[in-house]
Amino acid sequence: MADQLHFELVTPERLLRSDDVYMVVVPASEGDMGVLAGHAPVMTTIRPGAIAIYASDGAAPERVFIDGGMAQIDDKGLTILAEGATPVGEIDAAALTQQLADARDDIRLAKSEVETDMAERRVARLEAMQEALAA
Repeated sequence: MADQLHFELVTPERLLRSDDVYMVVVPASEGDMGVLAGHAPVMTTIRPGAIAIYASDGAAPERVFIDGGMAQIDDKGLTILAEGATPVGEIDAAALTQQLADARDDIRLAKSEVETDMAERRVARLEAMQEALAA
């Protein structure tokens, strides 16, 4: 169908998805970006956040948390190369709350700038995951 977008979601481990969809909303670094069939060619980085995959117009989206990565839109469709991906429905809220508390402690206990930077990135990722659960 001409109104379908070919979509691929790839992590370092494997190809998670390859099919035709109506639209995908991507948490691009510059802001959320809706991608439909016929979108102009673009390459962008992705911030940690949930992508929303719409199988058809008006359908409820499937939401997948992406740890960050790259998105490429070309005449073949949309390819997301994600650092990691987890369906939002599989995120354990209680475990996430504990991980976030631990990461915030890691910032407080960091002994170097490198440790602080790593802990701050972890907190930002976990907060984005928490936002994805709340939406």
